[in-house]
Amino acid sequence: MARRFARWLSLVYGAVFGLGGISLPFFPVWLKAVGIDVGWIGVITALPSLTRFTVLPFATALAERRGLLRQAIVGFAFLTSVGFVAVGLSGSLIPILLLYGLTACVWTPIVPLVDGYALKGVAQFGLDYGPLRLWGSAAFVAGALACGLLIDMVAPRHVIWIMVAMALFGAGASLGLVPLAARGTAMDAPARDAHLLRQPGFLAVIISAALIQGSHAAYYSFGSIAWQSAGLSGLTVSLLWSLGVVAEIVVFAVSPRFTWSPAVLVAVGAASAVLRWSVTALAPPLSLLALVQMLHAFTYGLTQVGTVGLMLRHVPPHLMATAQGYLVATSGIVLGLAYIGSGLLFARFGDGAYFAMAAMGAAGGALILLGQPHSEASGG
Repeated sequence: MARRFARWLSLVYGAVFGLGGISLPFFPVWLKAVGIDVGWIGVITALPSLTRFTVLPFATALAERRGLLRQAIVGFAFLTSVGFVAVGLSGSLIPILLLYGLTACVWTPIVPLVDGYALKGVAQFGLDYGPLRLWGSAAFVAGALACGLLIDMVAPRHVIWIMVAMALFGAGASLGLVPLAARGTAMDAPARDAHLLRQPGFLAVIISAALIQGSHAAYYSFGSIAWQSAGLSGLTVSLLWSLGVVAEIVVFAVSPRFTWSPAVLVAVGAASAVLRWSVTALAPPLSLLALVQMLHAFTYGLTQVGTVGLMLRHVPPHLMATAQGYLVATSGIVLGLAYIGSGLLFARFGDGAYFAMAAMGAAGGALILLGQPHSEASGG
């Protein structure tokens, strides 16, 4: 049963993040190809983040209270596939805005639901999170590279159908997820959920993680567009994205051997964000840009590993999906505002927008060090 759990969870992680590998670099390119103005691209790409603090927390909490994590993942995965088909069939601003917004409402809960399901299963079967999660990162690389090759051969306006195919694959894979043993009770669930939000340590975790992960907003929205405008090919853009994710895979693979405290891991991720975005803001040559892209291993991967470790310390097992919902909701608020802000900053300052992202990373690092007990924050 443990092997079956690991096999299907890895496949679902692969499908979920494979879709991300296609959509993050190239969905903005598709929007531009169908005639959407750059200012509206920032608004549209912000929609999934903005839905994270509306639909998402209620979906994850309800699924957990009723013991329906697996069923919720399956249902949302199939609805996401339908949503992307509808987006692909539309071709103007208002239909795309409305349909993508509705799709985001069923797409964004999938990651925290899968993470909540994963952490419950990791505890039940005695497994490590990192080696399971790395398959998502590997699929992200494969999706970005494959789409980068295809976008040089086909019109960018057709990239949406690659996203549709990956969404359908994920929906099919979700059917193989193993039902998990019920843990905890359903008594006084709303009170227990609210109790999480009264813990200063938990709040520090989710806000600092949101700031560090939110610092990627300018990169996610406009990195590919800026690089293509600078004359880089679609394949080169894909390779730049993939370099960071390959380094991230290494972090996930070796994460069971880390001895530093989770708070220190998050702080290192924050410091890496300051360095990464400060260098990127200077429009470095391709060789240096490739090097700083590898800091994604720390800005994303190490931050994720540290955040998961802190969640395991602060959150009881029967509230893992709910806590993930709060985490992603907070990240949604921060990332959504950062998406919109980065659109305005890019229109005015170009690559200088990355300096604002560096400031977000610094704020996240300071918060995690101040918000944890001294022994843990110092690595003790």
